[in-house]
Amino acid sequence: MRKPELAAVIADKADLTKDQASRVLTIVLDEITNALKRKDSVALVGFGTFLQRHRGARTGKNPQTGAPVQIKASNTVAFKPGKALKDAVN
Repeated sequence: MRKPELAAVIADKADLTKDQASRVLTIVLDEITNALKRKDSVALVGFGTFLQRHRGARTGKNPQTGAPVQIKASNTVAFKPGKALKDAVN
């Protein structure tokens, strides 16, 4: 499901126009992004938790030559599904 399809479902179920639903979805995603930038976690009870994780520098391998390559440290986003989401999928 893509973002426009999700906005259409939200519009239908919340009795909003597609434009309003799209704006609401964009605002929610922007706020999740802003919270992660601030290194806050975002917990949606029953759905899951988004959090920022740090990956340390490490040595990798070039798949073509096999030569060792230094990989820089970086931050990434992790998602831990909640119990209700796990139960719905299983």
